[in-house]
Amino acid sequence: MRFINPIPFVSDIKRSRTFYETTLGLTIREDFGNFVLFEGGFAIHEGRTLERTIWRQELPSAGPYGRRNVLLYFEDDDVDAAFARIAPLVELIHPVERQEWGQRVFRFYDPDGHAVEVGEPQGPGAASTAV
Repeated sequence: MRFINPIPFVSDIKRSRTFYETTLGLTIREDFGNFVLFEGGFAIHEGRTLERTIWRQELPSAGPYGRRNVLLYFEDDDVDAAFARIAPLVELIHPVERQEWGQRVFRFYDPDGHAVEVGEPQGPGAASTAV
């Protein structure tokens, strides 16, 4: 068994597709209307449709899909340039900060309130961005 990808539920697939494609710069691999798969394995699914698929019914609304219990993680070779490009367009959680493990990241919310983190690459072959 292997993990493939997370699929966050979104309330407005067109809005979220535009957000991830335009604001974050992700490339769409396939668009099925209510399900969008991006290069690298990240995907989004229109929530009400997925609720009917999984539970055979739409669930009563309990607020936004993003509930501060999942963090969507992305990497960018130039975290400072990514921050400058993305920060004016989102609700920031915090600007670029160095974490206890040495990585520099920033965090914000997507249109559904999912927490998103963008960090510099870590591990073998990662670009050095020491400050």
